[in-house]
Amino acid sequence: MMVPMLPTRFLDRAVELYAGKIGVVDGEKRFTYAQYFERANRLSHGLAGLGIKPGDRVAFLAYNSHELLEAYYGVVQMGAILLPLNIRLTAEDFVFILNDAGARVLVVDPDFAPVAERLRGRVPSLEHFVLLGAEEKAGWLSYEGLLSGARAHPYPRPAMDENDVAELFYTSGTTGTPKGVMLTHRNLYANAIAYITAVGVNDSTVQLHTVPLFHVNGWGTPHALTAVGGTHVMIRKFDPRLVFELIQREKVTLAAMVPTMINALINFPDAHKYDYSSFKKVIVGGAPTPLAFVKAVSEKFGWEYITGYGLSETSPILTIANLKEHLKKLPPEERYIYQAKTGLPVIGVEIRVVNSEGRDVRRDGQEIGEIIARGDVVMKGYWNRPEETAAAIVDGWFHTGDMATIDEEGYILIMDRKKDIIISGGENIASVEIENVLYTHPAVLEVAVIAVPDPQWGEVPKALVVLKPGQSATPEELIAHCASRLARFKIPKSVEILESLPKTGTGKILKTALREKYWQGHEKRVS
Repeated sequence: MMVPMLPTRFLDRAVELYAGKIGVVDGEKRFTYAQYFERANRLSHGLAGLGIKPGDRVAFLAYNSHELLEAYYGVVQMGAILLPLNIRLTAEDFVFILNDAGARVLVVDPDFAPVAERLRGRVPSLEHFVLLGAEEKAGWLSYEGLLSGARAHPYPRPAMDENDVAELFYTSGTTGTPKGVMLTHRNLYANAIAYITAVGVNDSTVQLHTVPLFHVNGWGTPHALTAVGGTHVMIRKFDPRLVFELIQREKVTLAAMVPTMINALINFPDAHKYDYSSFKKVIVGGAPTPLAFVKAVSEKFGWEYITGYGLSETSPILTIANLKEHLKKLPPEERYIYQAKTGLPVIGVEIRVVNSEGRDVRRDGQEIGEIIARGDVVMKGYWNRPEETAAAIVDGWFHTGDMATIDEEGYILIMDRKKDIIISGGENIASVEIENVLYTHPAVLEVAVIAVPDPQWGEVPKALVVLKPGQSATPEELIAHCASRLARFKIPKSVEILESLPKTGTGKILKTALREKYWQGHEKRVS
């Protein structure tokens, strides 16, 4: 009889082989894998006592924490569906998502209790509000009280099919109404195996959870790292100083980050005060990687920089930019170019880059097409949205909306999102290419290039730049910097210096919000 691909098998393996090992570190709290397993089981029994059944949705509104990590098994092994919420959304967003998902339980960090109170009466399906910690609060259950009153023995798991939905993640909603991405047990299992093989995690790995767990399970870390008996180190909020403190104190070896996090570490002035020699690898995804970041991380810190790529709809990992053996022999500057690429498909994933007619583009690193993918990691679909599911998954291939090239070695390089490609006078301009050039300027801290309306060309590139503290540069200087490195039609027509750039809960720069100011009064986002 075939054993289904269920992520619950990962915690079973960990408690069988690493019961006495510290598996989770959260501030001053430390839990062995046996304790982690026990708490997950107590959570399951506690939720069952509230009437939660297979298929029910249990939502968490919390920072990265041991409790949220427990939910990845305590909720899922019941056959229920875990719904982690983006902490940076608004009360109105939460009302929409919780109603759309029909969540029955909401578990909340005390910091978010005020916003959660505003949801009462507006989400009819919500029956129970649970407050993390042991604090008693009128109208709330306490998380620790729920666990302490529940049995500790292994939860009697119902029969589960690997194609049942295990987790539900809502897209950020930056391009419209949030959509619930249904990830199955099989999706999560396959993603974990791909992560383990591509990144090389094992029981000596100590990973810092810098990517929020509401961001498509923090790149699959709850499953992959648990499977091999590694150590989870939680961090509530990304802060460069705290990151270096935790690396030093916990001997962290690995972390997954988005480029804005990497940028913050590169520019953190006190990095030299910490011992970060234990740290070996950083996986960077969520946005295209500037070549300047690869060079800085490699030369300043001596860490291996691994670019990764994926989406909520793909569990998430599709590609990892590991170097082929013969490419490792290249000079550093040439190696960095490959490390900054989007990468090669992970095991179990098939990737194509296709033109508008659906034909594969040339493998010359020049012709641009859309990335489409298929494999065990591709979502079951969008929650209650069969038409949008059918539009996204065509003949078994998921259409990512990301525009890329592919070279003769098979490395993908994302040029832009479809919506971020700037079409100026009939020419396609990748905003990422301009951003990469601006990141090579010594005064630039952050940059976002967007399309703005132009009466002659339809739209033209505009750069919005944040300068490093104590540094100066004029818009004219930055345009001149681009002019010496880009084709004339790609040079930004204007540069604006800002104090900061808006970001999503995962640290991605919100180009949608930036564009809004310049396109007001235009019926379409093209002139």
